[in-house]
Amino acid sequence: MVVLAFTIICHFLQACSTLPAPEDKEQTHHLPPATDTASARYTHAEVDKHQHQSGFRLLTLSTNALLSRVALADHAMHSIDLQYYIFANDMTGHLMLQHLLAAADRGVRVRILIDDNNFDDKDHLFEALDSHPNIEIRLFNPFQTRNPSLVSRFTQFMLEWRRLNRRMHNKSFIVDNEVAIVGGRNIGDPYFDAGSDTHFRDLDVVAIGPVVQQASEAFDGYWNCDAAYPLNKLKKTDGSDQKLVAARQLLQQDVRAFAQSDYAQSVLDELPDGPTADKRGAWFWGDAELVADQPEKIEAKHDEPALRIGPRLKAMIDSAQHEILATTPYFVPGDAGTKHLVSLAQSGITVKILTNSLASTDETAAHAGYVHYRKAIVSGGVELYELKPSSGQSQPSTSLGQSSGISLHAKTIVVDSRQVFIGSLNMDQRSKLLNTEMGVIVDSPGLAKAISDFFQTATQPSNAYRVEIAPTSHQLIWEADDEGKPVTYQDDPGATTKRRAEVTLLRMLPIEGLL
Repeated sequence: MVVLAFTIICHFLQACSTLPAPEDKEQTHHLPPATDTASARYTHAEVDKHQHQSGFRLLTLSTNALLSRVALADHAMHSIDLQYYIFANDMTGHLMLQHLLAAADRGVRVRILIDDNNFDDKDHLFEALDSHPNIEIRLFNPFQTRNPSLVSRFTQFMLEWRRLNRRMHNKSFIVDNEVAIVGGRNIGDPYFDAGSDTHFRDLDVVAIGPVVQQASEAFDGYWNCDAAYPLNKLKKTDGSDQKLVAARQLLQQDVRAFAQSDYAQSVLDELPDGPTADKRGAWFWGDAELVADQPEKIEAKHDEPALRIGPRLKAMIDSAQHEILATTPYFVPGDAGTKHLVSLAQSGITVKILTNSLASTDETAAHAGYVHYRKAIVSGGVELYELKPSSGQSQPSTSLGQSSGISLHAKTIVVDSRQVFIGSLNMDQRSKLLNTEMGVIVDSPGLAKAISDFFQTATQPSNAYRVEIAPTSHQLIWEADDEGKPVTYQDDPGATTKRRAEVTLLRMLPIEGLL
């Protein structure tokens, strides 16, 4: 009976839901860099002082990262291009939508590309904004039905596993082809310390200079690829004009409530003169390269290194003479990656890696893949740190409310205190082979020091466990400080019995290639 019902559902989905033809959309491209705005004149004046180099500011504080996006949207005069794995339908998502809508109302062309895996439009906000003449929304690699139920989603995954298992993980925010934000943050409350659930510790950079043009070209490649579908070709409802009116009212109410929240007051108290993207101030300068997987990566039947950024990052790591600092929330290096990192450490290069502990991770499946390599990594001489969950911990200088804990989400590499990668790529098999990723590679001692400072703070004994091998038992131990006193744990510290059981179960499954 169950098999019969499943078969009927499969046939129903195949018969009633098909994606439109990939060519059934307009090809559009980035606009020329702005020259007629105050921001553009300032940017050009700064870039002209550093020929052929790009400038960067590191967005460490979550509140700063949110305000920078808001400020850039408010200063846009010609175009805004956004590309995200997650654009959440929550408080900060609504805040961004309200400012994007305001930009569109004053004539700015807004293009929004979102991966469909986590796309949520239950109240038709995105559909309503898509009806605005200056806003177009496209979904990457979409499901065949809008807002699918759990049964429908599961069924579609079963029918089209190979396609739907591959996602666009890229993250960029480009304004007037003059300034861009690239890094690890999605759009949503957990990435800006705005919710009551887990808060992510993450990093972005604001960029100006030649690297912005490269980001725009990468965006166009995804925007016009066959896997990007216009939302208005996928929706099945009418009444968009009325929906836009309703969306304006809803967004105005939500933003008014946001402005009166404790969070907004904390932001005002914290950053009255802070270094948000619209403020003048110092930049880190250096030769920079925007690196992005080709969108065709999701269609490749076998690994094609030419389509992905991994070889370029490996070359950067292999150039190390002294030190490698890597931050990754999910660390599943595989046998080859483990041997490579150990060989670097045993050649005399200091290799330090920061990832999530079992207690802080938001993906127990990824942690199950990681623990298979943990002992070999540490035994081979790599310094390994795991972030503490630190329930309720806030970032420096913030005064936000309690959360259920923090989780690492930043993805960075620093080589020899000079070369830097910051972007969306995790050090796992999914980022390497299945999802598409992007980031920037920069030769800048100043930016390298700023990211290294973040790493050093995060790996302090008060913030992270250092994973070691016990000299007598030769088993893993975790060393840290608890209220200023050294403490050693014999097993994954702070993890619940439920989490330990999940990892034990997941380790028995042949899923590493999916992690």
